[in-house]
Amino acid sequence: MRQLPIRQALRSKTEMPCATLPRRTWPAAVSIASALALTACSVVPSLPPAPPEPAPASYVANLPPYRIQIGDVLEVRLLLNPELNEEVSVRPDGHISTTVVPDAVAYGRTPADLADTLRQAYAKELQRPRLSVVVKSFAPTRVYVGGEVNTPGEFITVGPTLTLSQAIARAGGVKLSGDEGSVFVIRRGPGDRPEFLSTSWNALRTGNDPIADIRLAPYDVVYVPKLGIAEVYKWYNQYIQQFANPSFGFSYLLNPTATAGTVITNSAPTPAR
Repeated sequence: MRQLPIRQALRSKTEMPCATLPRRTWPAAVSIASALALTACSVVPSLPPAPPEPAPASYVANLPPYRIQIGDVLEVRLLLNPELNEEVSVRPDGHISTTVVPDAVAYGRTPADLADTLRQAYAKELQRPRLSVVVKSFAPTRVYVGGEVNTPGEFITVGPTLTLSQAIARAGGVKLSGDEGSVFVIRRGPGDRPEFLSTSWNALRTGNDPIADIRLAPYDVVYVPKLGIAEVYKWYNQYIQQFANPSFGFSYLLNPTATAGTVITNSAPTPAR
């Protein structure tokens, strides 16, 4: 029987069974078929096409209201009492102080909500104060990405905080040694206690769940842990390779047909201590 080349035989399983290929070409055929099968697979599902234009303005109108952050500079304005107008900064404890109100919580509140609180306090000194709060300058927000990413560090933005995908993109992506199924977030909770929160990074990177692209809170830490195999190699490198200096060698015979062959040993040189 005439034997076909491997490429032609791999075009269809029904055209030529493997048994018709020369036995010596079976490993190559299997390798090529495996490579073709891997390249044909994709973890990303079929997705809808991206629109040619950005999101309509109606989407922007539904964004959540801005909440005051630590470091914001606020302007307190009184329409009928301009002599009491002043600029105040939000302190690290999240509070502000004005001439009339020595202490008020500002962090996490909307400007309108803070204006209502100040209006009630100013009403003790003024009749029907017409007061407003304006954010004059926005403090930059900070998030941190650490662990098995290419460029870990602090990332500063002005405006909305980064999303999970944006933060990891800023960090240069996940290393091959990173455990993409165990990415988590460290967030400061009530009483400034740290909380560990899980994410669905795998569902996000494979395009299976767009909601998994969560928006981070200011000062969040995104952490990508090592894969188990990377931890094993780290232990081996730290405790075995650097101290034991293992060497691997092999031996072979010169003139194997001779009665008394000479044995030559070839091994990696042991570094000097």
